[in-house]
Amino acid sequence: MKKSLLAILAVLAILAVPAFANGGADDNASKVYVFASDATWPPMEFVDDNGDIVGFDMDLLDAVADAAGFEYEVQNTGWDGIFAGLANGAYDAIISSVTITEERKASMNFTNPYINAGQILIVPAGYSGGEMLADFAGKKVGVQQGTTGDFAVEDVPSVDRRAYDDVGLAVEDLVNGNLDAVVCDSVTAIDYVAANENFKGKLQVLGEPFTEEEFGVAVQKDNAELLALLNDGLAKIFADGTQAKLVDKWLR
Repeated sequence: MKKSLLAILAVLAILAVPAFANGGADDNASKVYVFASDATWPPMEFVDDNGDIVGFDMDLLDAVADAAGFEYEVQNTGWDGIFAGLANGAYDAIISSVTITEERKASMNFTNPYINAGQILIVPAGYSGGEMLADFAGKKVGVQQGTTGDFAVEDVPSVDRRAYDDVGLAVEDLVNGNLDAVVCDSVTAIDYVAANENFKGKLQVLGEPFTEEEFGVAVQKDNAELLALLNDGLAKIFADGTQAKLVDKWLR
């Protein structure tokens, strides 16, 4: 009996090995990717009345994750340190209206673009004058520090550039008469002018975007697996019309 019992236990031990080996695959399948987002850019990403991060980017990420089959969580992160955190491994990727630039490509990878946006001017309602950034020579123009809008204004030295930690603070100063204009991406500009109850009727978007900019998800340079998953999911939601529906929901 003892020999038979030992034989049975030995067989059971052997059969258990694949189960433990498969555990590694299960762990990989259940990996949760962490995405950083500066949730201060409605309608792209912002915190709602319930304290949840919502917006176009959040719905897009949810749709991409569902299409590509991965789990994720979002970490609200200030813009000033968001790229340093990616480089240091604090999170796996950034989805936060990040413009794809050649400079940024040197230190991070980007998914295929998921929306095209450009920098535009916001001015007080009733403004009459030139519609080009150069027309604001000697005038105070607000920007969020470190953004592509900031870089665009820096390229026009005749403009009196005023940098802010948050574009919303610049818009408030514009409404209060402390600025002549604000530069930000067209998506954000439309939200402040058309959707924000505090600013309705007080502001207008001036002219057309003066830059062509594409947003992408920024991924750690060595994370080819996540990059492939994201691009796969993006391709699927473009093909089935989900991306277009999100544009209609948030950006029209």
